[in-house]
Amino acid sequence: MLVFKFGGASVKDAEGVINLSKVVESYTGNQILVVVSAMGKTTNALERLTDAYFNGAEDMHCIFEEIKDYHYHIIHQLFGDNHPVFNEVANTFVEIDWMIEDEPHDDYDFIYDHIVSVGELVSTRIVNAWLNHTGITSKWVDVRGYIHTDNTYREGVVDWEKTKASIQKDIPALLNNGIVVTQGFLGGTSENFTTTLGREGSDYTASIFAASLAAESVTTWKDVPGILNADPKLFNDTVKFDELSYQEAIEMTYYGASVIHPKTIKPLQNANIPLLVKPFMEPSAAGTVIKEGAVNKFDKPVIIVKPKQVLLSVATNDYSFISEKLLSEIFSVFAKYQVKVNVMQTSALSLSACIDYKSDRFEQLLAALQAEFKVRYNNDLTLYTLRHYSDEAVNNLIGDKTVLVKQTNRNTAQLVVK
Repeated sequence: MLVFKFGGASVKDAEGVINLSKVVESYTGNQILVVVSAMGKTTNALERLTDAYFNGAEDMHCIFEEIKDYHYHIIHQLFGDNHPVFNEVANTFVEIDWMIEDEPHDDYDFIYDHIVSVGELVSTRIVNAWLNHTGITSKWVDVRGYIHTDNTYREGVVDWEKTKASIQKDIPALLNNGIVVTQGFLGGTSENFTTTLGREGSDYTASIFAASLAAESVTTWKDVPGILNADPKLFNDTVKFDELSYQEAIEMTYYGASVIHPKTIKPLQNANIPLLVKPFMEPSAAGTVIKEGAVNKFDKPVIIVKPKQVLLSVATNDYSFISEKLLSEIFSVFAKYQVKVNVMQTSALSLSACIDYKSDRFEQLLAALQAEFKVRYNNDLTLYTLRHYSDEAVNNLIGDKTVLVKQTNRNTAQLVVK
């Protein structure tokens, strides 16, 4: 039994959906569960729609119409003017119509999950319809009935026991009758509210299903030839890894490597299931395999770039030392607003913390910290992380940039620069 995950880039247009069906068809004879992300940049567009709705922006309906038109154009290219999937997609978009008719009353994260989740629901309707149209028997499944989470919106925490029980109860029988198509990134609460698992969480969805079903492997289909040592859009002369160990992959994702969601690896490692990262336009290529016992070879350092960073400096109002007790108080605020610290340093009188900039959470975090501490910050920064670095690589990367924070250990160097 195989689990395939197709990201947004692989289904950004009609040609991508057609290619997906050809990839699936090339594995005829296998049981396959297909996890699909939102099409193209739909998640970004739905995030803009969420902001527009929450803030009462005038362009809210224009944004929504553009999202719908984009999907209807793909459907038209695939099926012509008359196919049941038009109604299926229209009925899915109605979930947003109902919400934005009224003023926002719920908190932002709750609204975010209920609007942004529609991207995956729509993309999987289209993919499922196309597979059946081409003669590949396929069943659409609503993942919210199988991946059960708590009520932590935008970062749903999976109830593994309940999730495994639900998946094992129904999915094997469905796989006996054809392909199963479901959504990445989404979960459901006990009250039947929608949650998301964190940005780029479709990889995590695939690993949850694979671990629950004891899959042979997970393959995530990307627009790159495999896992590279750096983003080819930012760096020349990147190199592909043929294989990586689970440990190295976990380290890379922890520091922000966007090719795999950070939570993906652990369930696969626990079940000893390999993860393959392969190019969707060249499905026969070897790609990269992440597995137990892999030999890691690093001819060049791994470079991970995180833009849109904020460097906070938190100090007491009375020049007290930053003691363990005060650190605990500060980090309880970070935890309350679900803000991850990417790099931190302490001195006698202050704590410096580098975080991702997310406007809503940052404003809440800043207000809460300022109630008890003196807070200064720099924004529009970039965090560079180099795994298996050399001094030469660090110096070449810094160039004429202003370095605000630099940390190094035996394997990893991190630089916060302006």
